[in-house]
Amino acid sequence: MEVYELIQTPRPCSYLPNLEALFRYFYIKDCTKSLYNALLERGWRRFGNYFFVPICKACDACISIRQNCLEFTFSKSHKRTLKSPLTLEITRPRVSDTHLALYAKYHQRMHQKKGWECQEVALDSYYDTFVQGFLDFGYEFDYYIKDKLVGVAYVDILPTAISAVYCYYDHDFENLSIGTYSILKQIEVAKRYNIPYLYPGYWIQNHHSMGYKERFKPFEILCNRPNLGENPLWVKE
Repeated sequence: MEVYELIQTPRPCSYLPNLEALFRYFYIKDCTKSLYNALLERGWRRFGNYFFVPICKACDACISIRQNCLEFTFSKSHKRTLKSPLTLEITRPRVSDTHLALYAKYHQRMHQKKGWECQEVALDSYYDTFVQGFLDFGYEFDYYIKDKLVGVAYVDILPTAISAVYCYYDHDFENLSIGTYSILKQIEVAKRYNIPYLYPGYWIQNHHSMGYKERFKPFEILCNRPNLGENPLWVKE
C-alpha cells in the first residue's frame, strides 16, 4: 500500500459564496478495507485513489453524516419510490460513451437548474475519478428504464459500511426520483447484508444542492474533525 499526503491550495468554495475551500488529501494505492473504514468514520471521502476531507479554517458547514441502516425505517413515501419502474444492475465500475454522455447531460441540467459549474469530462478524467481504485469494494449501480441507462451511482461496500460515492441521472426521468431511489436501494443492500452504516457524503443544512440528505432522517452527525489516531464523535441528529 502506497500513501502520499498533500494539502490542496485554497480555492473558491463550490457551495457557499465568498468563502474559500481547503482540503486535505491522501493518495492511497491499494487501500485496505480497514483503513478505508477508519477514514470514513472520520469524515473522509473517496474519488479514485484520492481520499479527501475538508479542513476549511473559516467554515464548518460541510457536516459528515451517516444513516444507521439497521435501524432505518422506510416511510410510505420511500416505499412508493422503491416501486418505481426502474431496474437495477450492479456491476464493477466502468466507463463508456453512454456514461460520458449521460454525465455531461446531467451536469448541463444542473448548471441550468442550480448554477453548477459546467465542465466537459474526458474519458481519462472520468476513469481517474470514478473507476480507478475500486479494488474489491467498489461497485456501480446502474438504473434502467427497459434497456435505456437513466442513472449511475458509484458505491463502495465494506463489511461495516457503505459509501455513496457519486450519483448522476437523466433529468428527463426526474419524476422517478432516481437520486432518492439510489440512496434507498443502498440502504436496502445494507439491510440485506447486515451492514450497519451508509455514508452519503457531506450535508449542508438547507442548502439547495446538499440539503436533500435531510430527507433520510434520522441520521448521525460527526461532531469533531479527528485525525486517524483520534476517536470520532458521532451523535444522533
